[in-house]
Amino acid sequence: MSTRRDFLHLTAAATAVGALAGPAAAQAPASGPGRPIPPTGGDMLRLVTFVPESGSPPRVGAVRADGRVVDLTAVAVPGFDPTRMVSLIEAGPKALDAVRRAAAAGDGPQVETVRLLAPIPAPTRNIYAVGWNYLEHFAEGQAVRGTNAEYPAHPVFFTKGVNTVNGPYDPIPYDPKVSTAIDWEVELAVVIGTGGRNIEEADALRSVFGYSVINDTTARDMQVKLHGGQWFKGKSLDGYGPIGPWIVPATDLDPSDLHLLTRVNGVVKQDASTRQMYFKVARLIAELSRGLTLVPGDIIATGTPPGVGNARKPPEYLKPGDVMETEIVGLGTLRNLIQAVPA
Repeated sequence: MSTRRDFLHLTAAATAVGALAGPAAAQAPASGPGRPIPPTGGDMLRLVTFVPESGSPPRVGAVRADGRVVDLTAVAVPGFDPTRMVSLIEAGPKALDAVRRAAAAGDGPQVETVRLLAPIPAPTRNIYAVGWNYLEHFAEGQAVRGTNAEYPAHPVFFTKGVNTVNGPYDPIPYDPKVSTAIDWEVELAVVIGTGGRNIEEADALRSVFGYSVINDTTARDMQVKLHGGQWFKGKSLDGYGPIGPWIVPATDLDPSDLHLLTRVNGVVKQDASTRQMYFKVARLIAELSRGLTLVPGDIIATGTPPGVGNARKPPEYLKPGDVMETEIVGLGTLRNLIQAVPA
């Protein structure tokens, strides 16, 4: 295997073939890695990028409350290219209203029978991310580092490279030549809608298109010991940013008190609420946009709560064969297998 990215493409293709292999596959349990998990709770609009069958190009869809996926390629909306989620974001509220009507009236296959990609599979800009946005996580990090610094007065920003983006049910590559200290970080993802620069905090939530689930998967040995202690490299390995399974529009979800969970092999590792975020979503957008233009489709990972593996005694890290589940209750669940890269 020539590259980690090759590994991601081939294993994702194998996952898709398995999910679309006919009646036997359709009867397989929906709880295994690689298989979409049906939605739970409410009639909120769930926007996905999906592949309906092996060999088909990706397209935008909507997952109904009953678990059926409505293909939006048949929706005639000016300015909306139904093969690109960002096109829908750029098209604005009228396009979203049209999609909402189409989703309510349409029908389609059960979500377990298709392959879900990341909602924005190939962003054109790095993912913006926030460090230390939960006081308890800052404290556990202080204990590991042996420091006693004051909590920052402003959000701590960094970015994850675009190739970190991974599907909600696709494998995460494990290459011991690269890192053996792979850690988990459940986070609420904010997807920017209208964007802009110097956005006022009072207006910031109006710039949000929607919300998703992301895991800021991290190579701790790289983050802590290599590259001068800066975070970019340890946060930016290929496939180390599973996101999805869908985007829920901002009008359908209140981000202020969402229940976040990480499970590894069924064992809860992180259990918190977004109400514990020190810098709330509006403040993050306002601060990030100072002198920096945000554009439709930008993704902001808003920080992780306590319970990361690196802070445990002894430290715990992901290994091949582990299944990492990243859930925001009522929003969605990611399920990713940690898979060894062939030597």
